[in-house]
Amino acid sequence: MNKLVIIGASGHGKVVADIAVKNGYEDIVFLDDDESKKECAGFPVIGNTNEAIHIDGDKIIAIGNSKIREKMQYEIHTVTLIHPDAIISRRVEIGEGSVVMAGAVINSDTVIGRGCIINTGASVDHDCRVGEFSHISVGAHVAGQCMIGDRTWIGAGAIVSNNVNICHDCMIGAGTVVIKDIDNTGTFIGVPAREKTMSKLKLTGGISPQD
Repeated sequence: MNKLVIIGASGHGKVVADIAVKNGYEDIVFLDDDESKKECAGFPVIGNTNEAIHIDGDKIIAIGNSKIREKMQYEIHTVTLIHPDAIISRRVEIGEGSVVMAGAVINSDTVIGRGCIINTGASVDHDCRVGEFSHISVGAHVAGQCMIGDRTWIGAGAIVSNNVNICHDCMIGAGTVVIKDIDNTGTFIGVPAREKTMSKLKLTGGISPQD
């Protein structure tokens, strides 16, 4: 089938559409719950996200929020999209519904879970495990033999040192350097990484993942 339904007409969805074109899809449509959106990246928005199960074609969820991605992916079957300019070892497993973007590098014996985003120019080195619905952001680097928990967001330009484990549902801020295990859910920023409390987040304006 040469039709792709992209769920989420956002900036992230635009990048997914470009990858879809490079993978040979010619009939591309979007679904989004914002009724004011009529097109995205030159492709039509034809309805809301609830209609996904009723529309024929391959489907992919282009929504940055990991919990929303997870909920939707339990309801519909999704494809995996890999940009042809990504570099991926022959010994890598990539789960259903994941997207690997241009310039990303994934090295040997790494497992990427379902519904993940390996964003532009990011790298995941050898013997890593990236949990389901996690996001390795633009230019972020995960060194060898790391474990990244489910629904964890590694911010743009962040670095995770080798042999480090990060638990589920963490947010690692842009430019953060993680040099030791993170065992408790939370938001972490700085060099080296330290937990950020909610009161301090309000003072600094906080951080938020890509939509």
